[in-house]
Parts: sequence; C-alpha cells; structure tokens
Amino acid sequence: MQRVLEECDRASSGFAPDPVHDLRVALRRCRSMVDGLMAMDPHPAWKQMKKAGKRLFSSLGELRDVQVMEEWVHLFDSPGDAVASRLLEFLAMRETHLKQQAAQALEEFDRKQWRKWSASLPLRAARLRAGSPLFRHLALERWLKAYELHRRAMRNRSQVAWHNLRIGIKRFRYIVENFLPEQHAAWGEDLKKLQDLLGEVHDLDVLWSTAQQANAFPERESRTRWQSRIRDERARRIESYRKKMTGETALWRVWRAQLPQGKEVESIAIQRLKRWASALDPDFRHSRHVVRLALQLYDGLAKGGESARPPAGKAREILRLAAMLHDVGARKGDDHHKKSFWLIHDLTPPFGVDAGVLRMAGVVARYHRGALPRTGQSALHNLSLAQRKEGVWLAAILRLANAFDSDHRGRISHLTVHRPDGFITIAAQGYSARGRSAEKIASARHLLEVVCRQPVMVKPLRTSRQSAGPKSPRARN
Repeated sequence: MQRVLEECDRASSGFAPDPVHDLRVALRRCRSMVDGLMAMDPHPAWKQMKKAGKRLFSSLGELRDVQVMEEWVHLFDSPGDAVASRLLEFLAMRETHLKQQAAQALEEFDRKQWRKWSASLPLRAARLRAGSPLFRHLALERWLKAYELHRRAMRNRSQVAWHNLRIGIKRFRYIVENFLPEQHAAWGEDLKKLQDLLGEVHDLDVLWSTAQQANAFPERESRTRWQSRIRDERARRIESYRKKMTGETALWRVWRAQLPQGKEVESIAIQRLKRWASALDPDFRHSRHVVRLALQLYDGLAKGGESARPPAGKAREILRLAAMLHDVGARKGDDHHKKSFWLIHDLTPPFGVDAGVLRMAGVVARYHRGALPRTGQSALHNLSLAQRKEGVWLAAILRLANAFDSDHRGRISHLTVHRPDGFITIAAQGYSARGRSAEKIASARHLLEVVCRQPVMVKPLRTSRQSAGPKSPRARN
C-alpha cells in the first residue's frame, strides 16, 4: 500500500508508460490481496480499500492499453507504412485524452485515507497465515474456475473465451503469488509466462479492433498484410499455451495434484466458514458450545422410536452449520437473527459446501430466537413443504440448544435425551429449575413440543458423584 503512494508521485509527472505500469502493478497487488483476505475476513474496510483504488486502476488501465498498442505498432512498423502512421496518430490523440482522465482520477484518489488503511489493514492481514490450508482451498476454487475457462477456450476458441481464460489464470496466479509461497516458488514462473502469453493475445485482438475503428487501412493490400501479421503472432502464442496446458504433461494436472483432495476439501471448507463466522460473531465461543448442545439434542432425539424423530439425510449437517453461524449478525443490534439469515443467504458457499445445505442453515439460524416460523415470512419463500418441515424441526432444536446457553457462560455442559412413552425428557448437566436460564429454556422448548407433538420436560442431569451425595468430613479426611 505504501508502494502505491510512491508510484502515485512518479506517475503524476507526465504519465509515462513505465510509471503508469508500475502504479497499476502496485494497485493490482493490493486489490488482489484483498480478494483473498476478504474471503476469510469480512471486515468492511477491505471492500472500502478495494473500491477506493478501483477508479484510478481502471483509468490507468485504459491508458496502459493505448501505450501497449503503441509499442505493438512500432514493432510492426516498416518504412513508409501508412497504416502505422495513421494508427500512431489515432492512439496519440486517445492517449492525450486518457492522460487527462488519469490525472483527474489521481487527483480524486484519497491518499490520506489510504495511509490510514496502510496502518490498520496489515494488522488484520497478520491474523491469517500464508500457506495455510485455507488459502490452498481458495487457490483450488480459483483453479476450478480457471480450468473451466480453459475448457471453454479449447472448445470455441473465440476472442472472448481467450480473454476470460486470461482473467481466470490471472486470479489463480494472484492467490498463489500472495498467499502460497511454497507453490509460488514452484509454479510462479510458468504462471507468469502463461499470463503474458494470453495477455499478448488480448493485446493483438485489441490492436486489430482499434485499427479497424481508426480506419487505418488505405487499401486492401495493407489490411491483408496487417491482418496476416497479427493473426500469425496471435496463433504462435496460442500454440505455445496449448503445448504447456494440454496433454498428459499439462500444468493443470501438476497444480491440481498439490491442492486439497477428497474429504480434505469439505473439511477445509467448513474451516473457512468457521473463520468467516468468528470474524462476525462477537462471542463465537458461545456458538461453538451451541453446536455441541444442538448435536447432542439431535442425536438423542434420533435414537427414539419411529414417531417424532428429526429429519435424516443432510439434516445434521444443516443443523451444525446453522448453530455455528446463528449469531453472525449479532453485532448489528436488534433482530440480529434476521440479519444473520441475510448474511448467510448472501454468502457464496466455499467449494465443498453444498449451496442448498448452506441456504437451509440460514433458514434454521433465522429462527433460533424471535417469532415462531409461519407462512408468509420471507425466509420460507421458495421452499417446498418438505423443506419447510425440515427447517422448522431443526430450528426447534437450535432454539432450545441456544436457550441452554442463554447466559453465554457454558454452565450447561451436556445433554441427554430419553423417550418414555408419550413425552420427551431432556437431562441437562448444570441445569437448575431456579436458575436464570430456566424461564428461557421453558419458553424455547415450546417449538420442539409443537413439531414432536409431545410434551418436553427438562430436568437436571445427575452425575454419579452427585447421586452419591456429599461425603462426611471424616470420609474426606
């Protein structure tokens, strides 16, 4: 971030090609690091910082494109070539205009705020360890997107497909470069070469489009000559890309082999959700405790008879996520259960977490407190009848589990469920009928009684030591 400020001073003096390029690189590095950090840390300052540099970065990008095209024209130029002269004249006019725009964007760039962020944001970034499984998982997501773009480019070979592939590889490269030092040492050179190759393909496409726009061809012969030269240069670079990225020795396979595999993918995806939740939840220790209590309730209820059993399938996974994420909106004040729902609803699920499971977890989290679920509420829109029943069932469990730790002190440490004929008994270690949380527990059990259609009784869980009673002073001695 400090390098950005230094390059701003250099670029402001004339906006020459090298300073413009260096400022864009500095901004790009900051913005690309933010992309990785935002996936783990949802603090709003990251998004604000990225947005602050966007206009300047974009303005410099248009200027940089023109300056690169000028370099290509000089490369293709030959004595007496009228096309080169016309193109250079056209580009010079555009460059003058774009330098004025860049100067205005640079003037509007808030350097004072940038300096403040350069002091505070590195402290947040330091909480995340480079090379960790979380970043390897993020790199896998970028690999998957880039590889899909590679397959599309191989199929249709359009300019748009090649351009999108360049962007996909660039984003994968930035995660590796910024957060995976071991992989960057092994892959960095190849990634840069591939990005350069596809970048030059894009440059050539833009050059041909610009030459047509500028009416740079005085006759058919010059048009054919330039088109042939550009096509040959473009084809040579695409062929270089194909040699490295197709077949048995393709680099795609090399990279994929060193990224998370199999069950590890889902495990790290859950870790990413935990990291995201812990950054938003003001008391994530409470949420972790609620996860344990909710799963104890679920497992205990599932061991009962055929009637009044919780849903099967992915229900336990949904409940676990809902309990872990239920308080992510707690910093936002009143009705935080609704805010939690929308935060989860808008979250892009990490690769390895089913989008439908995460959406249902948001619905369950929505009802961990507050009004009971009922028809017409937005959280239940677009859900089937079966999904609604599942969501209400799991919300009933989560609501009661949350009430067992309503004081956030972990007093109730363990739950067991018994199913005598006609009712449900929940024994809670640390529970007292006269304790402060007893009234909240009594209220929270109502929804579970509704879905089970059975009364629910909560009582203290007596340990063997408590059952034996206190020992006499003589016995203790």
